This record gives sequence, C-alpha cells and structure tokens, in this order.
Amino acid sequence: MNVVVYCSSQENLGEDYEMMAQAVGTWIGSHGYTLVYGGVKSGLMRTVSHAVSAAGGKVVGVVPENFAHRTDAVCDEVIKCSNLSDRKSIMIARGDIFICLPGGIGTIDEWISTISQQIVLGIENKNPIFAINYHGMYDALIEQLRNTTQSEFSRGKRIDCTHIASDKDNLINKLNDYISSAL
Repeated sequence: MNVVVYCSSQENLGEDYEMMAQAVGTWIGSHGYTLVYGGVKSGLMRTVSHAVSAAGGKVVGVVPENFAHRTDAVCDEVIKCSNLSDRKSIMIARGDIFICLPGGIGTIDEWISTISQQIVLGIENKNPIFAINYHGMYDALIEQLRNTTQSEFSRGKRIDCTHIASDKDNLINKLNDYISSAL
C-alpha cells in the first residue's frame, strides 16, 4: 500500500510536530507500507521518511528538478519530475491513502488538489485522506470544505473524503480503524 504524506519541509518546528511525523512514519514502516512524499531532506519530510525507513518500510521521493539538490538519501526510489504540479499529480496517482500533517500553503494545496483530482477523475470510492488538525490549525479550511459540500456547487456529491484527527494518537487510531475495516 502506498501512503502519501503531505507535510512541511520547514526546519525547527518543535518537538510536538517532530513526534507526529515520527509516529506516522513508524506506523507506515511497521505495516510494511511504502511512503510516497516530496523527497527532500528537511523538516517533517525528513522526519517521516527516516522513521519509515527505520521501521522497515520503503521510501519513494517525488522530487522536482529545482529541488534535486535537496533529495534525501534515505529514498529507496526517486522519481524526478518537472515542477510542483507534476509532483502532485504523480503523488496523487500513486496514493492509496493520504495523510496531511501540519504544514503551510504547499500542504494545503496538496490536500485540496487530492480532493479535486479524485472528483475530476470520478473516483467512486475515493481514497481516504487523513489530516491532523493540531490545535485547530485547519479549522477554517475544514469549515470551508463542509460549507462547499453542503452548497449548490457540489452537485450533490460528497466532495470531501477527509478524516480529521486531533493529534497523532487520534490519527493512528483512525488509520488502524480504516485498515481493519478495509480488510
């Protein structure tokens, strides 16, 4: 199973964020799953990829040309691409499960693009997205997604398939429940 993780490449975010990325990476690797991520060696991206590798999982980095110098050596496979849009498309196409850790505009863009692409492609059983809404970081975005889903613009479709978790433990429980129910 390919687990796509969207998260920050920002350094020095603090212990809480590092522990989240560590827990997610350990969960992915200990299940023998493959991480698909942005492929760079900084921030939460580095933390999650190293945890996956240490726990026995495979690491696939999708790296745009302009970030090639930042590619993490922990990657078992590196997929080179042209730009960030290309990277998103490749990651979405490869994903079975998507996880959004705290991050900035890039993480939000990837999350929304994943929802969008699944709708445009008409995927009936959308691949689940799990997001940690740590300290209410994504409250406004979650509310906007709910409002859009309930509006006349959604054409009666359930447009958002995101499972919201409050913290790393809640996320791991939701992931385990999803895996148990999918088997």
